[in-house]
This record gives sequence, structure tokens and C-alpha cells, in this order.
Amino acid sequence: MLNKPISRRSLLGLGAAAAASTMLPGCSDGRSDGKTEVEVVCYKQEAVSIFEKLAEEFNATHDDIYLNFTCPADAVTIMKTRFVREDYPDVIGIGADGDYASFTDSEIFADVSDCPTMDEVQDAYKEIQKSVTYVPLDGYYAVPYVANAAGMLYNVDMFNEHGWDIPQTWDELIDLCKQIQSEGEVLPFYLGYLDTWTILSPWNSITTNLVPSDLARQVNAGEAKFADYYRRPAEMMLEMLDYAEEGPFAYSYNDACTAFARGQAAMYPCGSFAVPQIKSVNPDMNVGLFPMPSADNPDDRIVVSGIDLQWCVSKTCDHIDAVYEVIKFLSEPENVQTYIDDQNAIPCLDGNFDIPELFDGVQENLDNGKLLDYLDHTYPSAMACDAQLQTMLLSGDIDAFLSKWDTDWQRYNRSVIRKVEAYEEQQ
Repeated sequence: MLNKPISRRSLLGLGAAAAASTMLPGCSDGRSDGKTEVEVVCYKQEAVSIFEKLAEEFNATHDDIYLNFTCPADAVTIMKTRFVREDYPDVIGIGADGDYASFTDSEIFADVSDCPTMDEVQDAYKEIQKSVTYVPLDGYYAVPYVANAAGMLYNVDMFNEHGWDIPQTWDELIDLCKQIQSEGEVLPFYLGYLDTWTILSPWNSITTNLVPSDLARQVNAGEAKFADYYRRPAEMMLEMLDYAEEGPFAYSYNDACTAFARGQAAMYPCGSFAVPQIKSVNPDMNVGLFPMPSADNPDDRIVVSGIDLQWCVSKTCDHIDAVYEVIKFLSEPENVQTYIDDQNAIPCLDGNFDIPELFDGVQENLDNGKLLDYLDHTYPSAMACDAQLQTMLLSGDIDAFLSKWDTDWQRYNRSVIRKVEAYEEQQ
């Protein structure tokens, strides 16, 4: 592969710097035993035992390649530090999110369009990956592996016991909340908004059904404002507070998962990523997921699904064949299934996989590709969008929220807006 200098002009606040004229080796050429070492650094610490087992199996069955797989705490911070030092792992396992967009913009990752595994990736997730970057890119800069989904988690057994129907519209959801509230046995929702990031989950699921899929691009191109579209989602978020625990801003994500697991609420507006935490409290709980019913037409409902893990390859790597062999191994159906079973994940690859029952309620969306990425994957981290949402929910002042959001977007997204303007001028 290339030894081309890598720009770090937008490496997420680590400081703009010109690319160095020479590079440290991105990956080791070999080991004393003659094997080519492939280093993978992955941010999924909760899956470390799976990958340690797979690495052990890989190393036992390959004479020419040694797989060094790590899932450290604060992996993304470690990656940023290593990138600044020009000490690049061969493979970086991260989600298709703002970090991925910034790393790609910094020209750290190689185009992996020629990786044979890309042929197995579902088109919907190829499109989701492309939607994350600031401007359209030729090629693919990661191999999608597994995804998650968000909407409304619900207690399946509780719904069956009470004969509650899955709501198809927002009015039906509110009517159900009123019915549950009147019965007085459990809360309709548990929210747990002390950790501000948790607010983004219902926000993503509600808003995706109500705004143009490319709204961030339109705003960056000067064609729209968020205030034109975000009022109704904000009203819905405020309405949910009437049917949740008292003072949700005093309860954390762990509190919400625990309360839901213990049957204190019928629903929890979150994503599949929360299910392992929920089942750590109640392993026998029957958890389901249905699309957030915020679309005007039930047939138009979209499920928020993001690429939770994908394999990016350092641009400096000079043994790409060994890296592709590792990705091929990780993508073997039985290995993907192991991850799916343990982490309640959705495969990004085509194949006859056994999908967890959790996703039965959104299977139609998965089958038909009626999916869109998490909106917050396009939000600049410095803007603290989750905190802005919390402030709006605490104050109830939607006008101030909308005004500040558009103003701050222009402030914190200047470099992206300039990049979009330059791209548009070239078209």
C-alpha cells in the first residue's frame, strides 16, 4: 500500500497540522517467527472476549499471519493519539459515525473497494456508510460488519398480558401511554436522561421520520435551516416527558436499563445496544423493538440503523493481502453469527443469519432496506447537541432551542461547510 503522507487537518480537535514529509511504518513488516503481524484496534470493548477467541482461532489456523487484536478502554482516544504520532494500526474497528467521518476526511484510511468482503455487504449499509462523510467520496473506506437499530424497546410479555397493540402512529402511542398511565401499574416510559447522550436515541428515531434524509447536507449547502424541520420533533420529545418517571434528568442510562428490566416501565425509547445491559439485570426478559411511530403515514416509518462496527484499513499498511485475509476470516458466517448472538447485532453482510427475536418487529424494514443512519452521526461533537436537547427539555423553550441550534451549527461546522462549498463549486 501507499506510504503517502496523511493529512491531519481535521482530526477532531487534536490540532490542525501539516502532513509529515515522512511516515512511520503503519504496520510491521513481520515478526521474528517470519509471520506477518496484523494489528487490529477495535473500540468494542464489550466484545473483547469474542475477538480474543477469534484471534486465537485465526492464529492456530494460519502459518503466515499473526493476528494481534485489542479492544482497549477509550479506544477512540487511543487511536487519535496514535494517529497524531503517525503510529497507525493496520485495521481500525469503529462505527460509521463522526469519528469515522473525521478520520476519513484526514485521509487516514485506505479505499477498500477491492476487498472481496465488500461484495457481501448489503447495499443499505453501503449507502449508510457513504451518507456519514461530509461530501460524497469515490470508493469505500471501511468494510461494514454489524449494525444496531433504534426505536422503541418494549416488554413483550407485558404487552401480551395486557392485550396492548403496537402503536402505528404518534396518536396511537399517546393513547396507549394514557391507557397504561390510567391503569397505574407501571410507567409508560422510562427515560433516564441524566446521561445526555441517551436523549439522542429517541431524538434520532423520532426526527428521522419527519425530516429530509439529507437535511444536514442541505443546511451545509445553505439550502435549509434546522428550524424549518425540528419544531415538531422537539414537541414530541417534550410530550413524552408526561408519561415517564418523575424527574428523568436525575436517572442515568444504567438506572433506566435496570428499571425497564425490572418491569417498572412498559417501554424504553432506546436501541438494540441497550439490550445486553438490560438482560444483565433480567436475563429472561422478553424484549422487543418496534419502529418509532412518528411518521405521518405508518407505511413511511423508517428504522434508525447505524453501522456499529466496520473495519477500516490504515492507508500506510503495506501488507493488504494479510489484512484482507483477516477481514475475510472475521466475516465468515459462523464468526459473524457468534457476534450477533452475543451482542444482539444485525449483520451488515448478506447471508442466512439467525437474527435475534428482538428484531422481529423491524424485520420488514431490515428486509426492504427502509433504514437511515443516526442523525447525530452528522452532528459536530463540539456543538454538544445532546446537552442542547436536555436544556430544551428542561426549559420547554423550543424557540430558543431552534435558534441556538442553527447558530451553533454555523459556528461549529465552519470547516465542513467550507468543504461542502468547495465540493459544490467543483461539480
